[in-house]
Amino acid sequence: MTLNVETTPRRASIEWRMSAACRYAEPELFFPVSAAGRSAAETERAKSVCARCPVRRECLQFALATRQAYGVWGGMSQKERRTIHLRTALFRHITAYYGRSAAARGRVRRRMI
Repeated sequence: MTLNVETTPRRASIEWRMSAACRYAEPELFFPVSAAGRSAAETERAKSVCARCPVRRECLQFALATRQAYGVWGGMSQKERRTIHLRTALFRHITAYYGRSAAARGRVRRRMI
């Protein structure tokens, strides 16, 4: 089996970045110093750039997969991405304990939210 260079994950990660709406924006906008005050306004401005980005989903998937600890990625702050990681970990833990059937019936989801 041969891999096409165009379909390798590394190549794909470069390609989505080339189409990102933030490509020519100021990087500081996406990495605010704190979550309050002026930085909160910068976070909202960064999210507005992400809102019109054609590769927002790919960006968020990259940030979640590589556990980006700082900045706005795919329209989500570090706190929002951390919440996703925690919910995913909790879901995995519960389904491991109760089994997939409980998750399939929706019992786990109602408790998590």
